[in-house]
Amino acid sequence: MTVPTPRPHPSGGDPRRIVVRGVNWLGDAVMSTPALRRLRERFPDAEIVLLTHEKLAGLWPGHPSVDRVLAFAAKESVWSVARRLRAERAGLALLLPNSPRSGLEAWLARIPRRVGGAWPWRDWMLTDGVPPAPGVVTMRKRSAPEISRLVAGLDGSSLVAPRSSHQIHHYLRLVGHLGGDVAPVAPHLQVTPAEQVAERERSGLVPDTTWIGLNAGAEYGPAKRWPKERFVEAARGLHLRLGCGFALFGGKADVPLAEEIAAALQVPGPGRRAPVRVLAGRTSLRELCAALAACRVVITNDTGPMHVAAAVGTPVVVPFGSTSPELTGPGLPGDPRHLLLRAAAPCAPCFLRECPIDLRCMAAITTDLVVDAVVRAVQGAGTTR
Repeated sequence: MTVPTPRPHPSGGDPRRIVVRGVNWLGDAVMSTPALRRLRERFPDAEIVLLTHEKLAGLWPGHPSVDRVLAFAAKESVWSVARRLRAERAGLALLLPNSPRSGLEAWLARIPRRVGGAWPWRDWMLTDGVPPAPGVVTMRKRSAPEISRLVAGLDGSSLVAPRSSHQIHHYLRLVGHLGGDVAPVAPHLQVTPAEQVAERERSGLVPDTTWIGLNAGAEYGPAKRWPKERFVEAARGLHLRLGCGFALFGGKADVPLAEEIAAALQVPGPGRRAPVRVLAGRTSLRELCAALAACRVVITNDTGPMHVAAAVGTPVVVPFGSTSPELTGPGLPGDPRHLLLRAAAPCAPCFLRECPIDLRCMAAITTDLVVDAVVRAVQGAGTTR
């Protein structure tokens, strides 16, 4: 088989229908919303159809940048997806993931113009392969020997990432190739007042209580997780200072963790017991958006709900350890409403799922630091540090 050489496609004429191949992870999907907004601005009269995994379909109802959602099942074959795409008769496919599969879907669907990030093994499937910006830093997992050298002071290397390395800019660069504006805007998810009222009633988040969200899980692995005991200590301190209640978030796998935190918060102590609502594993994606919007602040690890909370307008306080806020931080990079806390661990960020040593990057982020950050965020005086 002869692999064709990618060639730039003529840019004349606006397509009437655009298919956007969405990403498969919640946080990445939220970080793609600035690019979707810029795509809408660039092609205001086109119909924009978002192809997305069915687990993320609930993210998009009412979103102003998406006209229609085309969801595919987890086990649906590339051939099936391509057939459905071909029936759309789109003039342009914008591929947000770097995966070979996303390129193959659009190529098999015979969409005339296929734009995506230049990436090995799929460039021939694209008409327009967009190279990364010069100087961009990408995620690289550190090896255990490298971590040992860093901790011992034998290696002084560190991740210095320019703001253009943030994932938001990768998606914007693809739209910029089409003539769109690449200036970043804050990720945004649409939640209606009616949805917020319905979720408050469903979950018991009564409006006369200040609710602080706690999201103690992280699907990627334990290296991303601030210790459970710290979440409990921080919640107790915040209740004493703010008289607040707590909404505990997470997926189905996080239910035991959320229930353990809830039980610990109900142990008798000084003052009145804090109101607690366990929502982990009990919300649809739309309900999660509305419940996070009902919180005054959310304490969260670096996870998908972190991005959702910021995108619905709720400030977040995030202990960062194994990952980098320069690459995947919440909201618009540099937004002072969100407080991103890091310790001076020489091995961080390592981007590993499990810490090979003592999780010092998380252990050094104290309860007092988090409590003070939440209080500042409640008072509207947050600063990123």
